[in-house]
Amino acid sequence: MSLLAFGINHKTAPVDIRERVAFSPGQLGSALQDLVAQPQVQEAAIVSTCNRTELYCGVDPKSSGIIVDWFREYHKLKKHDIEPYIFQHPDQEAVRHMLRVASGLDSLVLGEPQILGQIKEAYSTASQAGTMGGQLDRLFQHTFSVAKQVRTDTAIGASAVSVAFAAVSLAKQIFSDFGQHTALLIGAGETIELAARHLHQNGLGRMIIANRTVDNARTLAEEFGGYAISLPEITQHLAEADIVISSTASPLPVLGKGSVESALKARKHKPMLMVDIAVPRDIEPEVSKLDDVYLYTVDDLQGIIQEGLRSRQEAAQQAEEIIDTEVSHFMHWLRSLNAVSTIRAVRENAETQRDSELERAVQLLQSGKDAEQVMAELANRLTNKLIHTPSVQLKQAGYDDRHDIFDAAREIFDLKDHDL
Repeated sequence: MSLLAFGINHKTAPVDIRERVAFSPGQLGSALQDLVAQPQVQEAAIVSTCNRTELYCGVDPKSSGIIVDWFREYHKLKKHDIEPYIFQHPDQEAVRHMLRVASGLDSLVLGEPQILGQIKEAYSTASQAGTMGGQLDRLFQHTFSVAKQVRTDTAIGASAVSVAFAAVSLAKQIFSDFGQHTALLIGAGETIELAARHLHQNGLGRMIIANRTVDNARTLAEEFGGYAISLPEITQHLAEADIVISSTASPLPVLGKGSVESALKARKHKPMLMVDIAVPRDIEPEVSKLDDVYLYTVDDLQGIIQEGLRSRQEAAQQAEEIIDTEVSHFMHWLRSLNAVSTIRAVRENAETQRDSELERAVQLLQSGKDAEQVMAELANRLTNKLIHTPSVQLKQAGYDDRHDIFDAAREIFDLKDHDL
């Protein structure tokens, strides 16, 4: 059986193509079972996210065309609609691809950790659908272990590479004990959601989310144990906030110098960090002139992001070295499977001969034959039977001048120290 990684991702296909071949969670189980029902497809798992749809399969060699046809027909696509965008990685390259994906090296944002959770979900789904075989199971388990090693041994995920992550990293530098502080997040879009997630993961004490549509703020607040308010209510709660992160689509500032000044007085001039990541700006630039306020804009965060990217790129080089080693380890294990059937056949043959000679010896003992003589005969007959076929084959190898067979025999039977 051969391993195959096949599919499309953000590097090979535009978003409209990725949307057309995505599998919904409800489709995955039946799709997997339909896939392994195809000729020569023995096991399969599917990773389907907004950035990639990838199939990992155990197939008979040279049968990848079956999977391409199934994929195209399943999504009702013509050949020219999909073929320019697909990739196919066989065997060793399939293993390398999965390890790189799980470690965040193939992600749109280098080092992002979410993909590992998505691969674990794909493993769980394939297991439940009954399409996870022995080789794929081993590959997924190996992948989880390697991804964990990459996270532990490198700084691949330690540095800020998104605006939201950079804003939270900045807050961590100023406020050491997050559990004692409150953040006010203004907006409810993707950037604010990411900031809320990072703050929550870092143990923030309290979160207030303000948005023009309070229902949207409430939905986000409930996910992270926060409190939702409307935009007009900001002035009533601003003094509670040690950290303010704002990202709305408002054409005018939502926070002016006067409101911040009043909040500082109510706070008795305890410092505030304000991060304005909106374009156009949500916080009046004059706020930066106030004492006890640290105001950063999206431009200020770019330096942090660029430094984070450099750090992750250095870590990625270390991760690639780990992956090179681990691909080699997995391929050694995979190749060792080729010996299993031969080992089993040798053992079964030896056991058959053993049982035959043992039965003969028991019958001789029961007939009253001398036990010592029976044991000697058992040992001699069993030895002769076990070495008969190898001896015949070695004689033939000598006749044919097959020195490679002699070398193999000496290695198999550990005869390296014996005279030639």
